[in-house]
This record gives sequence, structure tokens and C-alpha cells, in this order.
Amino acid sequence: MQKLNTAMDRLEERYGQPDPKERNDPLLSLIQVILSQNTNDKNRDRAYRRLNKRFNSPKEIMNADKSEISEAISVAGLHNIKAERIQKSLKKIYMERGELNLDFLEQLTLKEAKKWLMNLPGIGPKSSAVILNFDFDKNAFPVDTHVYRVTQRLGLIPNKTNREKAHQILEKQVPSERMYEFHINLIKHGRTVCKARKPICSECSLTDICGYEPKNYEKSEK
Repeated sequence: MQKLNTAMDRLEERYGQPDPKERNDPLLSLIQVILSQNTNDKNRDRAYRRLNKRFNSPKEIMNADKSEISEAISVAGLHNIKAERIQKSLKKIYMERGELNLDFLEQLTLKEAKKWLMNLPGIGPKSSAVILNFDFDKNAFPVDTHVYRVTQRLGLIPNKTNREKAHQILEKQVPSERMYEFHINLIKHGRTVCKARKPICSECSLTDICGYEPKNYEKSEK
């Protein structure tokens, strides 16, 4: 726990407190997390804007031809797969709930809400955690590629831990009141310093608690 607390404190000192969460309609977040799979934020946002321009509501998306959805979100990549996942998810929600609304998840436990979301096409541990943390303020800790890489290098999760297990471990370890802050700061650190290739270890404030030893790393330019 000492290493975890040190990492949280130092990243907060370096990156500060993130902007407050802006709660979104969880149904719209569901669409966004599907669009975000295997692409960057820029392409996700472009695809989402185009989808909203083409369709006026999730119900229109649910009832549209899949080819129209696919065309609208093509910029996000894997558009045929994502179009199918979005449409099937909306139909499943409507069939099971009688309406296109996910607000009922507020009343479920974290475990129950995760299980329900992960029964939707294409929704795994990370996607469900994003929706539950950002839109319901539940104690879910999303583990994306940056969070996974940095926490593994720090030894906060064991080597060869899979993504699903990583979610379970970190959700138990990270204090609920710091989950959002730590999640955001880990992403920032992974993007700017602890990169997948050529991590800039000379600029890292966590080197003394990190067991990662890259063969080659990018040195900072003074």
C-alpha cells in the first residue's frame, strides 16, 4: 500500500487534480465506449459527432439499417463490428427494460451493474468500469492500456496479470475517493512519460519505486 500511496501522491503533485467529472447520459456513454475501442479519442469523437448528425436519437440508431450506422462511424475503424455492437446493445436494453435507459444501474451493486453491462455485446471490464465510474460514481477502476502498462511496471499488479484480473486487484487497492484522479493521472503519465516504447525514465518521478528496467529508453533533452 505504501508504494500505491506514493505513486498516487507523486502523480497528483505532477499532474494535479483532473477536471471534475461531467456526468453523461450512460446510454450515450455506452455508444461512446464502443466507438472508442481500438482507436484514439479524436477518431472516437469524430465518429460520435457524425452519428449524432445522422440520427436524432438512440432509438433511431436502434431501428436504422446497420449499413447506415457503419457508414456514419467509419472514421473510428472496425465500423462494421462497432455498428453491430451498438445496435445489438440498444436492442438488448430495449427488450429487457422496455425502454432505452440505463439509469436503473444506479440501484444495483457494483458487481450486479458490471455483470449486467458485460452481458451487452462488446462490453468488457474496462468499458463497464468507465460507464460506472464516470456516470454513476461507482467504485469501478477502468484499466486501459496506459493504466495497465504503468501499474504493471510499478509492480502494483503482478506480471502477466490479465486485464480482467487487473481491474479486480486495483479496485480493491485504490481508495474510492482517489480512483478517478489516479485513473486520469496514470493515463497522462502513460501517454507522456511511461510510454510503451522508449519510456522517458529520466523524466519519471516514480523511478525509485519502479522495478521496470528497459534496455533502451529515451533520455530527456536538457
